[in-house]
Amino acid sequence: MNIEFSKSDESFRSEVRQFFERDYPAHIKHKLSQGHSLTKADFQESERALATRGWSAPGWPQEFGGPGWSLIQRYIFDEELERAGAAKVIPMGLLYLGPVIYTFGSEQQKARWLPDILNSKTFWAQGYSEPNAGSDLASLRCRGDLVDNHYVVSGEKTWSSYAQYADWIFCLVRTDPGSSRHEGISFLCIDMSTPGVSVHPITSIDGKHHLNRVTFDDVVVPVENRIGEEGKGWHYATYLLTHERTSYAQIGKKKQLLRRLRRIAGEAPGVCGSLLDDPLFSQRLAQAEINLLSLEYTTLRVLGSVAGGGAPGNESSILKVMATECAQTISTLYLEVAGHHGIAEFDDGVTPQWAAELGFPEDAAPGVSRYLFDRSQSIYGGTNEIQRNLIAKHVLGL
Repeated sequence: MNIEFSKSDESFRSEVRQFFERDYPAHIKHKLSQGHSLTKADFQESERALATRGWSAPGWPQEFGGPGWSLIQRYIFDEELERAGAAKVIPMGLLYLGPVIYTFGSEQQKARWLPDILNSKTFWAQGYSEPNAGSDLASLRCRGDLVDNHYVVSGEKTWSSYAQYADWIFCLVRTDPGSSRHEGISFLCIDMSTPGVSVHPITSIDGKHHLNRVTFDDVVVPVENRIGEEGKGWHYATYLLTHERTSYAQIGKKKQLLRRLRRIAGEAPGVCGSLLDDPLFSQRLAQAEINLLSLEYTTLRVLGSVAGGGAPGNESSILKVMATECAQTISTLYLEVAGHHGIAEFDDGVTPQWAAELGFPEDAAPGVSRYLFDRSQSIYGGTNEIQRNLIAKHVLGL
Protein backbone atom coordinates (compact mmCIF):
# COMPACT_ATOMS: atom_id res chain seq x y z
CA MET A 1 0.00 0.00 0.00
CA ASN A 2 1.42 3.37 -1.05
CA ILE A 3 0.81 5.94 1.69
CA GLU A 4 2.92 8.73 0.23
CA PHE A 5 1.01 11.96 -0.36
CA SER A 6 1.47 13.70 -3.71
CA LYS A 7 2.17 17.40 -4.14
CA SER A 8 -1.48 17.97 -5.05
CA ASP A 9 -2.56 16.13 -1.91
CA GLU A 10 -0.31 18.32 0.22
CA SER A 11 -1.65 21.41 -1.55
CA PHE A 12 -5.16 20.24 -0.69
CA ARG A 13 -4.09 19.71 2.92
CA SER A 14 -2.79 23.29 3.06
CA GLU A 15 -6.11 24.61 1.70
CA VAL A 16 -8.11 22.68 4.30
CA ARG A 17 -5.78 23.68 7.15
CA GLN A 18 -6.02 27.36 6.22
CA PHE A 19 -9.82 27.13 6.18
CA PHE A 20 -9.94 25.77 9.73
CA GLU A 21 -7.41 28.34 10.91
CA ARG A 22 -8.94 31.41 9.23
CA ASP A 23 -12.56 30.83 8.21
CA TYR A 24 -14.01 28.25 10.59
CA PRO A 25 -15.86 29.69 13.67
CA ALA A 26 -13.15 30.05 16.34
CA HIS A 27 -15.62 30.18 19.23
CA ILE A 28 -16.78 26.65 18.43
CA LYS A 29 -13.24 25.31 18.58
CA HIS A 30 -12.71 27.10 21.89
CA LYS A 31 -15.94 25.76 23.32
CA LEU A 32 -14.95 22.20 22.45
CA SER A 33 -11.43 22.63 23.86
CA GLN A 34 -13.00 23.55 27.20
CA GLY A 35 -15.10 20.38 27.29
CA HIS A 36 -18.46 22.08 26.74
CA SER A 37 -21.32 20.63 24.67
CA LEU A 38 -22.43 22.32 21.49
CA THR A 39 -25.96 23.61 20.96
CA LYS A 40 -28.05 22.96 17.86
CA ALA A 41 -27.16 26.47 16.66
CA ASP A 42 -23.46 25.68 17.11
CA PHE A 43 -23.72 22.52 15.04
CA GLN A 44 -25.66 24.35 12.33
CA GLU A 45 -23.10 27.16 12.23
CA SER A 46 -20.28 24.64 11.97
CA GLU A 47 -21.91 22.54 9.27
CA ARG A 48 -22.97 25.57 7.24
CA ALA A 49 -19.40 26.87 7.36
CA LEU A 50 -18.35 23.58 5.77
CA ALA A 51 -21.23 23.76 3.30
CA THR A 52 -20.00 27.12 1.97
CA ARG A 53 -17.05 25.18 0.56
CA GLY A 54 -19.13 22.16 -0.39
CA TRP A 55 -17.38 20.16 2.32
CA SER A 56 -20.23 19.06 4.59
CA ALA A 57 -20.50 15.57 3.08
CA PRO A 58 -16.99 14.45 1.99
CA GLY A 59 -18.07 10.90 1.19
CA TRP A 60 -21.10 11.70 -0.96
CA PRO A 61 -20.91 11.29 -4.74
CA GLN A 62 -20.70 14.53 -6.68
CA GLU A 63 -24.05 13.91 -8.35
CA PHE A 64 -25.78 14.23 -4.97
CA GLY A 65 -23.88 17.31 -3.77
CA GLY A 66 -20.67 15.79 -2.49
CA PRO A 67 -17.28 17.32 -3.37
CA GLY A 68 -16.13 14.43 -5.56
CA TRP A 69 -13.00 13.91 -3.50
CA SER A 70 -10.60 11.03 -3.79
CA LEU A 71 -10.15 8.61 -0.92
CA ILE A 72 -6.92 10.38 0.05
CA GLN A 73 -8.59 13.81 0.07
CA ARG A 74 -11.35 12.51 2.35
CA TYR A 75 -8.76 11.09 4.71
CA ILE A 76 -6.77 14.35 4.73
CA PHE A 77 -9.90 16.42 5.34
CA ASP A 78 -10.94 14.32 8.35
CA GLU A 79 -7.43 14.48 9.76
CA GLU A 80 -7.22 18.27 9.43
CA LEU A 81 -10.71 18.84 10.88
CA GLU A 82 -9.79 16.78 13.93
CA ARG A 83 -6.34 18.33 14.18
CA ALA A 84 -7.92 21.79 14.30
CA GLY A 85 -10.31 20.80 17.08
CA ALA A 86 -13.35 21.62 14.94
CA ALA A 87 -16.73 20.00 15.43
CA LYS A 88 -17.51 16.76 13.68
CA VAL A 89 -20.81 16.91 11.86
CA ILE A 90 -23.77 15.31 13.61
CA PRO A 91 -23.50 12.01 11.74
CA MET A 92 -27.08 10.81 11.64
CA GLY A 93 -28.02 12.69 8.47
CA LEU A 94 -24.73 13.37 6.69
CA LEU A 95 -22.86 10.14 7.42
CA TYR A 96 -25.55 7.53 8.07
CA LEU A 97 -28.87 8.32 6.43
CA GLY A 98 -27.62 10.22 3.38
CA PRO A 99 -25.87 7.19 1.82
CA VAL A 100 -28.95 5.04 2.51
CA ILE A 101 -31.21 7.55 0.75
CA TYR A 102 -29.06 8.04 -2.34
CA THR A 103 -28.41 4.28 -2.60
CA PHE A 104 -31.87 2.82 -1.85
CA GLY A 105 -34.30 5.76 -1.82
CA SER A 106 -36.67 6.87 -4.56
CA GLU A 107 -35.99 9.89 -6.74
CA GLN A 108 -38.67 11.77 -4.81
CA GLN A 109 -37.00 10.94 -1.49
CA LYS A 110 -33.60 12.06 -2.77
CA ALA A 111 -35.03 15.39 -3.91
CA ARG A 112 -37.02 15.78 -0.70
CA TRP A 113 -34.36 15.06 1.92
CA LEU A 114 -30.81 15.21 0.58
CA PRO A 115 -30.54 19.01 -0.04
CA ASP A 116 -31.73 19.90 3.47
CA ILE A 117 -29.34 17.36 5.01
CA LEU A 118 -26.45 18.85 3.03
CA ASN A 119 -27.23 22.40 4.11
CA SER A 120 -27.85 21.54 7.78
CA LYS A 121 -31.43 22.71 7.47
CA THR A 122 -32.85 19.42 8.68
CA PHE A 123 -31.42 17.45 11.62
CA TRP A 124 -31.97 13.71 11.94
CA ALA A 125 -31.89 11.23 14.83
CA GLN A 126 -31.41 7.48 14.71
CA GLY A 127 -34.05 5.10 16.08
CA TYR A 128 -32.46 1.68 16.32
CA SER A 129 -31.92 0.46 19.91
CA GLU A 130 -34.81 -0.31 22.24
CA PRO A 131 -34.91 -1.08 25.99
CA ASN A 132 -34.75 -4.83 25.26
CA ALA A 133 -33.07 -4.65 21.86
CA GLY A 134 -29.61 -3.14 22.04
CA SER A 135 -26.77 -5.21 20.60
CA ASP A 136 -29.43 -7.85 19.85
CA LEU A 137 -31.13 -5.36 17.59
CA ALA A 138 -33.06 -8.00 15.65
CA SER A 139 -35.29 -8.51 18.70
CA LEU A 140 -36.78 -5.01 18.31
CA ARG A 141 -40.52 -4.69 18.99
CA CYS A 142 -41.41 -1.15 17.88
CA ARG A 143 -44.31 -1.92 15.55
CA GLY A 144 -45.77 -0.34 12.44
CA ASP A 145 -49.15 -1.55 11.18
CA LEU A 146 -50.01 -0.72 7.58
CA VAL A 147 -53.44 0.91 7.33
CA ASP A 148 -54.41 2.07 3.82
CA ASN A 149 -51.52 4.32 2.72
CA HIS A 150 -49.83 4.87 6.09
CA TYR A 151 -48.24 3.03 9.00
CA VAL A 152 -49.39 3.39 12.60
CA VAL A 153 -46.23 3.18 14.71
CA SER A 154 -46.15 2.35 18.42
CA GLY A 155 -43.20 1.56 20.66
CA GLU A 156 -40.02 3.23 21.80
CA LYS A 157 -36.39 3.76 20.92
CA THR A 158 -33.57 4.57 23.31
CA TRP A 159 -30.02 5.97 23.30
CA SER A 160 -31.01 8.30 20.45
CA SER A 161 -28.17 10.83 20.28
CA TYR A 162 -29.22 14.47 19.81
CA ALA A 163 -32.88 13.57 19.31
CA GLN A 164 -33.64 16.76 21.27
CA TYR A 165 -32.34 18.67 18.21
CA ALA A 166 -33.86 16.46 15.52
CA ASP A 167 -36.54 17.42 13.01
CA TRP A 168 -36.79 13.85 11.73
CA ILE A 169 -35.87 10.37 12.96
CA PHE A 170 -35.17 7.25 10.88
CA CYS A 171 -36.30 4.05 12.55
CA LEU A 172 -36.25 0.32 12.21
CA VAL A 173 -39.85 -0.79 12.74
CA ARG A 174 -41.32 -4.30 12.74
CA THR A 175 -44.01 -4.24 10.08
CA ASP A 176 -44.53 -8.02 9.86
CA PRO A 177 -44.45 -9.59 13.34
CA GLY A 178 -44.95 -13.05 11.87
CA SER A 179 -41.63 -13.03 9.99
CA SER A 180 -38.26 -14.25 11.28
CA ARG A 181 -36.11 -11.98 13.42
CA HIS A 182 -34.25 -10.31 10.56
CA GLU A 183 -37.21 -10.18 8.21
CA GLY A 184 -40.35 -8.12 8.48
CA ILE A 185 -38.44 -5.01 9.57
CA SER A 186 -38.92 -1.79 7.58
CA PHE A 187 -36.90 1.43 7.44
CA LEU A 188 -39.23 4.37 8.18
CA CYS A 189 -38.54 8.11 8.31
CA ILE A 190 -40.71 9.92 10.86
CA ASP A 191 -41.32 13.65 11.27
CA MET A 192 -40.58 14.47 14.93
CA SER A 193 -43.42 17.00 14.99
CA THR A 194 -46.00 14.27 14.26
CA PRO A 195 -48.58 13.86 17.07
CA GLY A 196 -47.66 10.97 19.33
CA VAL A 197 -43.85 11.43 19.13
CA SER A 198 -42.26 12.32 22.49
CA VAL A 199 -38.61 12.87 23.46
CA HIS A 200 -37.43 12.01 26.97
CA PRO A 201 -33.92 13.19 27.96
CA ILE A 202 -31.30 10.79 29.33
CA THR A 203 -28.43 12.31 31.31
CA SER A 204 -25.25 10.33 30.67
CA ILE A 205 -22.45 9.53 33.10
CA ASP A 206 -20.58 12.71 32.17
CA GLY A 207 -23.54 14.76 33.41
CA LYS A 208 -24.50 15.97 29.93
CA HIS A 209 -27.55 15.58 27.73
CA HIS A 210 -26.41 13.69 24.64
CA LEU A 211 -28.98 10.90 24.73
CA ASN A 212 -32.73 10.44 24.63
CA ARG A 213 -35.55 7.96 24.75
CA VAL A 214 -38.13 8.50 22.00
CA THR A 215 -41.66 7.09 22.30
CA PHE A 216 -44.28 6.59 19.58
CA ASP A 217 -47.96 6.45 20.49
CA ASP A 218 -50.02 5.54 17.41
CA VAL A 219 -47.90 7.80 15.21
CA VAL A 220 -49.17 8.07 11.63
CA VAL A 221 -46.36 7.72 9.06
CA PRO A 222 -47.14 7.99 5.31
CA VAL A 223 -46.04 4.97 3.31
CA GLU A 224 -43.91 7.23 1.10
CA ASN A 225 -41.66 7.78 4.14
CA ARG A 226 -40.47 4.18 3.91
CA ILE A 227 -37.01 3.74 2.38
CA GLY A 228 -36.88 0.86 -0.08
CA GLU A 229 -39.03 -2.24 0.15
CA GLU A 230 -41.20 -3.23 3.07
CA GLY A 231 -39.50 -5.87 5.20
CA LYS A 232 -36.00 -5.11 3.88
CA GLY A 233 -35.03 -2.66 6.61
CA TRP A 234 -32.42 -4.97 8.12
CA HIS A 235 -30.49 -4.95 4.84
CA TYR A 236 -30.48 -1.15 4.72
CA ALA A 237 -29.52 -0.94 8.40
CA THR A 238 -26.55 -3.25 7.86
CA TYR A 239 -25.37 -1.03 5.03
CA LEU A 240 -25.70 2.04 7.25
CA LEU A 241 -23.81 0.47 10.17
CA THR A 242 -20.72 -0.17 8.05
CA HIS A 243 -20.50 3.60 7.47
CA GLU A 244 -21.09 4.24 11.17
CA ARG A 245 -18.36 1.89 12.37
CA THR A 246 -15.82 3.23 9.86
CA SER A 247 -16.46 6.78 11.07
CA TYR A 248 -15.26 5.90 14.58
CA ALA A 249 -11.55 5.98 13.65
CA GLN A 250 -10.99 9.75 14.14
CA ILE A 251 -7.24 9.47 13.59
CA GLY A 252 -6.58 13.22 13.54
CA LYS A 253 -8.38 13.80 16.83
CA LYS A 254 -6.47 11.02 18.55
CA LYS A 255 -3.15 12.37 17.23
CA GLN A 256 -4.02 15.82 18.56
CA LEU A 257 -5.02 14.40 21.95
CA LEU A 258 -1.79 12.41 22.26
CA ARG A 259 0.36 15.41 21.34
CA ARG A 260 -1.40 17.46 23.99
CA LEU A 261 -1.19 14.62 26.50
CA ARG A 262 2.57 14.32 26.05
CA ARG A 263 2.94 18.07 26.62
CA ILE A 264 0.84 18.30 29.77
CA ALA A 265 2.34 15.09 31.19
CA GLY A 266 5.74 16.78 30.86
CA GLU A 267 4.42 19.61 33.04
CA ALA A 268 2.58 17.45 35.61
CA PRO A 269 4.53 16.53 38.77
CA GLY A 270 5.54 12.91 39.21
CA VAL A 271 7.51 10.91 41.74
CA CYS A 272 10.80 11.69 40.00
CA GLY A 273 10.45 14.90 38.01
CA SER A 274 7.45 15.10 35.70
CA LEU A 275 4.86 12.42 35.12
CA LEU A 276 6.47 11.88 31.72
CA ASP A 277 9.63 10.73 33.55
CA ASP A 278 7.66 7.92 35.19
CA PRO A 279 8.66 4.78 33.22
CA LEU A 280 5.28 3.09 33.73
CA PHE A 281 3.35 6.12 32.49
CA SER A 282 5.74 6.63 29.57
CA GLN A 283 5.36 2.98 28.60
CA ARG A 284 1.56 3.27 28.53
CA LEU A 285 1.76 6.49 26.55
CA ALA A 286 4.11 4.90 24.03
CA GLN A 287 1.78 1.90 23.71
CA ALA A 288 -1.14 4.25 23.01
CA GLU A 289 0.90 5.90 20.24
CA ILE A 290 1.74 2.49 18.77
CA ASN A 291 -1.93 1.46 18.90
CA LEU A 292 -2.91 4.65 17.11
CA LEU A 293 -0.36 4.02 14.36
CA SER A 294 -1.79 0.53 13.93
CA LEU A 295 -5.31 1.96 13.78
CA GLU A 296 -4.24 4.51 11.17
CA TYR A 297 -2.80 1.87 8.84
CA THR A 298 -5.80 -0.40 9.34
CA THR A 299 -8.14 2.50 8.51
CA LEU A 300 -6.24 3.21 5.30
CA ARG A 301 -6.45 -0.46 4.30
CA VAL A 302 -10.22 -0.60 4.93
CA LEU A 303 -10.86 2.67 3.09
CA GLY A 304 -8.54 1.56 0.30
CA SER A 305 -10.72 -1.49 -0.23
CA VAL A 306 -13.64 0.76 -1.18
CA ALA A 307 -11.68 3.38 -3.11
CA GLY A 308 -13.66 2.52 -6.23
CA GLY A 309 -17.00 3.17 -4.54
CA GLY A 310 -19.48 1.30 -2.36
CA ALA A 311 -19.66 0.76 1.37
CA PRO A 312 -16.96 -0.66 3.63
CA GLY A 313 -17.47 -4.33 4.38
CA ASN A 314 -17.46 -6.32 7.59
CA GLU A 315 -13.85 -5.26 8.14
CA SER A 316 -15.33 -2.03 9.54
CA SER A 317 -15.98 -4.02 12.73
CA ILE A 318 -12.19 -4.25 13.17
CA LEU A 319 -11.98 -0.46 13.09
CA LYS A 320 -14.80 -0.15 15.60
CA VAL A 321 -12.99 -2.34 18.14
CA MET A 322 -9.57 -0.78 17.59
CA ALA A 323 -10.80 2.83 17.53
CA THR A 324 -12.97 2.67 20.64
CA GLU A 325 -10.36 0.85 22.72
CA CYS A 326 -7.68 3.30 21.58
CA ALA A 327 -9.92 6.24 22.57
CA GLN A 328 -10.51 4.74 26.01
CA THR A 329 -6.78 4.19 26.53
CA ILE A 330 -6.04 7.83 25.71
CA SER A 331 -8.78 9.25 27.93
CA THR A 332 -7.67 7.01 30.80
CA LEU A 333 -4.19 8.55 30.55
CA TYR A 334 -5.80 12.01 30.67
CA LEU A 335 -7.57 11.00 33.86
CA GLU A 336 -4.28 9.90 35.37
CA VAL A 337 -2.64 13.22 34.48
CA ALA A 338 -5.57 15.11 36.04
CA GLY A 339 -5.10 13.25 39.33
CA HIS A 340 -6.97 14.86 42.21
CA HIS A 341 -7.61 17.88 39.99
CA GLY A 342 -10.20 15.72 38.27
CA ILE A 343 -12.73 17.00 40.78
CA ALA A 344 -12.76 20.16 38.69
CA GLU A 345 -15.26 18.62 36.28
CA PHE A 346 -17.97 21.16 35.46
CA ASP A 347 -21.25 21.04 33.64
CA ASP A 348 -22.16 23.07 30.57
CA GLY A 349 -23.57 25.92 32.61
CA VAL A 350 -20.40 26.66 34.60
CA THR A 351 -17.30 28.39 33.27
CA PRO A 352 -13.90 26.83 34.03
CA GLN A 353 -12.63 30.15 35.38
CA TRP A 354 -13.10 29.12 39.01
CA ALA A 355 -10.98 26.01 38.45
CA ALA A 356 -8.17 28.13 37.00
CA GLU A 357 -8.37 30.48 39.97
CA LEU A 358 -7.80 27.51 42.27
CA GLY A 359 -4.74 26.52 40.28
CA PHE A 360 -6.36 23.50 38.61
CA PRO A 361 -4.91 22.60 35.16
CA GLU A 362 -7.16 23.67 32.29
CA ASP A 363 -7.15 20.15 30.87
CA ALA A 364 -8.41 18.52 34.08
CA ALA A 365 -12.15 19.06 33.67
CA PRO A 366 -12.30 18.35 29.90
CA GLY A 367 -10.14 15.28 30.48
CA VAL A 368 -12.52 13.87 33.08
CA SER A 369 -15.53 14.61 30.89
CA ARG A 370 -13.85 12.86 27.96
CA TYR A 371 -12.95 9.85 30.12
CA LEU A 372 -16.54 9.45 31.30
CA PHE A 373 -18.04 9.83 27.84
CA ASP A 374 -15.55 7.42 26.28
CA ARG A 375 -16.78 4.59 28.51
CA SER A 376 -19.73 4.33 26.13
CA GLN A 377 -17.67 4.03 22.96
CA SER A 378 -17.21 0.27 23.25
CA ILE A 379 -20.99 -0.11 23.75
CA TYR A 380 -22.78 2.08 21.22
CA GLY A 381 -22.99 1.08 17.58
CA GLY A 382 -22.89 -2.57 18.62
CA THR A 383 -20.74 -3.62 21.57
CA ASN A 384 -17.14 -4.63 20.97
CA GLU A 385 -18.07 -8.16 22.00
CA ILE A 386 -20.64 -8.26 19.20
CA GLN A 387 -18.07 -6.80 16.78
CA ARG A 388 -15.63 -9.61 17.62
CA ASN A 389 -18.34 -12.14 16.83
CA LEU A 390 -18.92 -10.42 13.47
CA ILE A 391 -15.20 -10.46 12.73
CA ALA A 392 -14.97 -14.17 13.57
CA LYS A 393 -17.98 -15.08 11.44
CA HIS A 394 -17.81 -12.75 8.44
CA VAL A 395 -14.12 -11.84 8.17
CA LEU A 396 -12.35 -14.95 9.41
CA GLY A 397 -15.07 -17.37 8.35
CA LEU A 398 -15.04 -19.23 11.67
